[in-house]
Amino acid sequence: MSGMLIETESTPNPATLKFLPGRTVMEAGTRDFASPEAAAVSPLAEALFDIGDVTGVFFGRDFISVTAGPGVSWATLKPDVLSVLLDHFSAAMPLFRAGSAADISVPGDAAGFADDPADADIIEQIQDIIETRVRPAVANDGGDIIYQGFTKGKVYLKMQGACAGCPSSTATLKNGIEQLLKYYVPEVTEVRAV
Repeated sequence: MSGMLIETESTPNPATLKFLPGRTVMEAGTRDFASPEAAAVSPLAEALFDIGDVTGVFFGRDFISVTAGPGVSWATLKPDVLSVLLDHFSAAMPLFRAGSAADISVPGDAAGFADDPADADIIEQIQDIIETRVRPAVANDGGDIIYQGFTKGKVYLKMQGACAGCPSSTATLKNGIEQLLKYYVPEVTEVRAV
């Protein structure tokens, strides 16, 4: 597939760049790789970590976010990342090794928090707002936010991709998402990252 163009966009996290191959990356859900060990299930994530200087890889619906290590210059890293992505997509390689697509984050997949069935209506409202208003916005920034649970007025969210470790992520969580959820769902008292 000659002439494939992969666009890049900056994110609010200066260490993370968003790469758009112009095609669907993940049909459903997202996948976050925080270490080379985690990347072993994906030939693409593994190849990106193999470049060196890469500390995080995140697959979104139509993008891949790559996080560079401290002090790494994107001017030198970006051509290597583009080369790996072009090789992968032109060869139409699979995103995951066979039988290893575990740990894909799917909305509504609350890990580790047992939601109270009595809160079902509130939880549905929270998940709807995250799905329709929050996730599309953070996807634009090269990341994702996954609902993890709701208990005693507190909403627990997991930040991934460019959103994890971003200098402005705490402000986004507290000033943006928390305010939005409190406005629409009065039962929400606080939003916390896990």
